[in-house]
Amino acid sequence: MQYNTLPKIELHLHLDCSLSYEVVKQLNPSITQEEYTHTFIAPAKCSDLADYISRARSGFELMQTKEQLRLVTLDLFRQLKADNVLYAEIRFAPLLHIAKGLSSSEVVEIVNKATEEGIQSYGIEAGLILSTLRHYTAAESMETIELVKQFKGSTIVGFDIAADEAGFGIDNHIKAFEFAHLHDIPCTAHAGEAKGPESVWETLQYFKPSRIGHGVRSAEDPALMLFLKENNIHLEVCPTSNIQTNVFNTIEDHCANKIFESGISMSINTDARAISNVTLTDEYQLMEKVFNWDIKHFKKCNLEAIQHAFTSTEKKEKLRKQLESAF
Repeated sequence: MQYNTLPKIELHLHLDCSLSYEVVKQLNPSITQEEYTHTFIAPAKCSDLADYISRARSGFELMQTKEQLRLVTLDLFRQLKADNVLYAEIRFAPLLHIAKGLSSSEVVEIVNKATEEGIQSYGIEAGLILSTLRHYTAAESMETIELVKQFKGSTIVGFDIAADEAGFGIDNHIKAFEFAHLHDIPCTAHAGEAKGPESVWETLQYFKPSRIGHGVRSAEDPALMLFLKENNIHLEVCPTSNIQTNVFNTIEDHCANKIFESGISMSINTDARAISNVTLTDEYQLMEKVFNWDIKHFKKCNLEAIQHAFTSTEKKEKLRKQLESAF
C-alpha cells in the first residue's frame, strides 16, 4: 500500500524535535550531514527516554530568535505537506526559547503567527499545544498554562506536560492542570512511557487529560486498559520512538496492536520527526509489516484522532469528510 498518498492526522508531534537537515543548514550553514545525523537524530536504541530527549537540545538551541522560530515552524509544515498530513497538533515548551531575550509571550506569538502562515501557505489545518516540562517549577508550569489562556482563540489549542517522566513527579504541575480545567482548556499529558501503569493512573487522577501521550505501558494493567476504554481516553501512540527509548526491546514487542484490538481509542504518530528520523508514512508501513495492519486500521485511528483533536466541531466534520472520501 502506498501510504504516502493517504491523508493523515497527527496529534503527537514536537516542534523542537523535528528540525530537518534543510532548515538546520539554513540556520547553521557550517553543519555537515554527518554532524546533523550525530546531533539531531537518535540511534536506533537509546539507554532510556532521558538519553533520547537529550537530542532535543540541539533543536531548541537553534530556536531562540523570531526568524529561527518562524523558519523551523514553516519547515515542519513543509514536512507535513510532503507526508500528506491534513491536520496536525504541534507541541512545544515556550520557556525553552527565551535564552536570547525573547519573553515567553513573544515566543508564543511568533510561533502562532508562523503557524497561521503555514496553514495559509500549505493548506494544512493545525493547532499548537503548549507544554510544561516535568522538571519545571510550579511557577513555570503556571506561566505556561497562563500563556494558553492568554492566546485562546488563536492557533493555541491545548496544554501538555512532557520530558523525563521517570525522573520527576507530578506535584509541581497539579495547580496548572486545575487552572486548565477551570478555563476549559483541553489537556493531554505524557505518561506510561518511561514509567509503568502507575504513572498513567496518577496522571489521570490529578491532571484529568482527555488524551495521553504514549500511554503504551497501560497494556501492563488490565484494569487500566478497561478504564481507558470506558472513559474514552485517547492514546497518542508513537511506535518508532518507543523502541528508541527502550520502552520495548523490539517493534515486535510493541503493544500498539494489543491496544487497538482492545477497543481503546488510539492514533499513530511520529513524536519527533528528526530525532526518530521518521514520517507518518514510515510508521504506517512499519505497522503493516509487523502487525499486518491495513487501510481499515489506519482509517479507524485517523477517525479517532479527529474525534479527540483539540479543534472545532466544524473543522472535525470537514476533516472527517476528507478522510472518508480518501479512504
